[in-house]
Amino acid sequence: MPMKLLTSAVFAGVAAGLIAALLQFTFVTSSLLEGELYESGAKVHFAVDGSPQSPRGGAEIDFAAEPMRYVMTMAFNVVTYVGFGFLLVALMALAEARGLTKITPRQGLIWGIAGFIAIQLAPAIGQPPVLPGSIGADIGPRQAWWMATLLTAGLAMWLLAFGRGLLPLLAVPLLLAPQFVGAPTLDTYFGVTPAELAAQFSAMSLGYAAAGWTALGFFAAYFYTREAA
Repeated sequence: MPMKLLTSAVFAGVAAGLIAALLQFTFVTSSLLEGELYESGAKVHFAVDGSPQSPRGGAEIDFAAEPMRYVMTMAFNVVTYVGFGFLLVALMALAEARGLTKITPRQGLIWGIAGFIAIQLAPAIGQPPVLPGSIGADIGPRQAWWMATLLTAGLAMWLLAFGRGLLPLLAVPLLLAPQFVGAPTLDTYFGVTPAELAAQFSAMSLGYAAAGWTALGFFAAYFYTREAA
């Protein structure tokens, strides 16, 4: 059983991590690079005669110029999704061992979406992905809020899927509680990047994360059931 969980998580994590890295390079990295230009001062918003405009673009991916950067980005995606793969496969095995469900690759898609909601989307409501140069509250309180949100959202997903009687109703307050408490924020706005660029980066980051998690759920269930066959 441990070897089955290990191989399923590793294969699923590598597959999902490579897909996520490809999507990140295609849709997210150019926004990230442009944000770095504003962070460094190479580009400045509101710089020309007080006009609320600045030229779009100016940052393109160049694999030849910084090969190690992109290799490390791909490696980070793979390692991250392998880690999440261990968590997902372990929960699948627990649910199946308790007779709560029978894991299938199709069902794995739902597990992946639930993982995205718990670990990416719910925390992003209070702390969305931000471009370089963004300023936020102290890291300690933000990490504590993120962890609390992750745990409550994860429990909410489990109750929605496997709770009996009135227990699934508890998922709603669990999901809302961290948002009512509120993520740590500053009393003033900061930022050197255009709002449109920041919004694009945030939306694209969540989009590629949703695709990565969906792929992780499918591959985790696929390799888990294949190992069991």
